Amino acid sequence: MEPIRDFWNVLESRRSVRRFKPAPVPPDVIERLLAAAVRAPNAHNRQSWRFAVLQAPADIERLADGMGVDYRKVMLEGGTPPDQVEARAAGRKARICGAPLVIVAFVDTTDLDSYKDPNRDNGEYMMAVQSAALAGGYLLLAAEALGLGGVWMCAPLFTPERVRELFSLPEFWQAQGMFLLGVPDEEPAYRERRPLDEVIKYL
Repeated sequence: MEPIRDFWNVLESRRSVRRFKPAPVPPDVIERLLAAAVRAPNAHNRQSWRFAVLQAPADIERLADGMGVDYRKVMLEGGTPPDQVEARAAGRKARICGAPLVIVAFVDTTDLDSYKDPNRDNGEYMMAVQSAALAGGYLLLAAEALGLGGVWMCAPLFTPERVRELFSLPEFWQAQGMFLLGVPDEEPAYRERRPLDEVIKYL
């Protein structure tokens, strides 16, 4: 494993990688990825993120197939032609199953404060979601620093019940997204970001 590189070099070289070599990710590297993730800032320091780690191809395929059931249903109900639905579902499954490591990110809702005010209650949940997203950013930067590639997928967010049921996870774990990770088998081109003057207003 190559040495951890300069932060700015890691930041500028990170890409969303969707194709991986079949080599498994060693356990100590997985632990380093998750150790980096939980260093992220988080609301109230509740650390309400949770992670499910999938390495066995059969488990990864089970996740892809399970999410595919709901994906097909939603696409068909939305009017997408069946042949297109099948093509997209097959492509998505191939992408997921091509990763030697999948980490699903959740929010544990039992860690959140509860309020009578619905707006405040929703804000509490959104802070936990933001915390999980920050952890995801840390994890992806750590993957780049360690010579791995990765990509964030929101798929579990749209089928949280099925994801929980597939692996008998607690019902208070709310799926947020997942990371596909491994040794890159592609070199994605850099996607230009908008100029700073388009996205920033100094006050």
